Amino acid sequence: MTLAVVAALVAAFCFALASNMHQRAAKQQSPRRTLDPRLLWRLLRTRLWQLGWAPDVTGALAQALALRNGPLAVVQPLLATGLFMAILVEAAWDRRPVPRRDLVATLVGTVGLVAFLVTVNPRAGVEEPDATAWGWVAVGAAGAVAGCLVVARTTSGATRGALLGVATGVLYGMAAALLKAVATRFHGDVPALFTDPRLAALVVVALVGVQLNQNAFQSGQIAAPLTALTLTEPVTGVVVGVTAFHETLSLDGVRIPLVVLAAAMITLGVRLAGTAPRAPARCRTG
Repeated sequence: MTLAVVAALVAAFCFALASNMHQRAAKQQSPRRTLDPRLLWRLLRTRLWQLGWAPDVTGALAQALALRNGPLAVVQPLLATGLFMAILVEAAWDRRPVPRRDLVATLVGTVGLVAFLVTVNPRAGVEEPDATAWGWVAVGAAGAVAGCLVVARTTSGATRGALLGVATGVLYGMAAALLKAVATRFHGDVPALFTDPRLAALVVVALVGVQLNQNAFQSGQIAAPLTALTLTEPVTGVVVGVTAFHETLSLDGVRIPLVVLAAAMITLGVRLAGTAPRAPARCRTG
């Protein structure tokens, strides 16, 4: 379990650095409709966005190592520590103090996640969910993402960024579950790895998530979309872990009201980040 924790924290830092680099590159582009592939096409030719994939890939490898050695319900919440790192990196990059509301949003949301993790005491389940479990997970994730996209079309600014961040978090949580399944089944057989349908599903889900993530990053500063994404992804991971991987949570007695309180704090963190008034972020050319 110690290896899983260390790897998850390394992944959190790498994702925080990559998020800042990708957000700056996305802010330099003209706003596009959600899921418009022209945004990704332009970003592919941007040096800063290209360089951002170095820490992103490193983070993905560290996350795979963590998921191979620990349950989803432990690894995914630990990734939320990257939220503070990302907010601090953005402020340092812009040479400005961290906005108080951003600090409050990240503090409230992260404390809620830590409280949830400590309270429910998650334990590992099965290594291989069946097809029915994957089907229900796919339906639930698709419904949540579609709902966010519909509402996001009528909003703008930080609120739009937060909604797209939630949708991205759901997709990344789903991708983490697929990554865990792929990493657990991999024992050195490379041909079998590339014919695994879970790997194909992982690539599709991750690509859609990357597209939504860039759209989210175009809406205000990094706090709104990244707070929503970082808090939604572990919640999705926990839900998938319990429903598909049959990971067990302790939800008896006094733990129930504590879990409700933790969930309320997570929700409040997302809401604070999504409704904060913000000045346009200063972006440098890459």
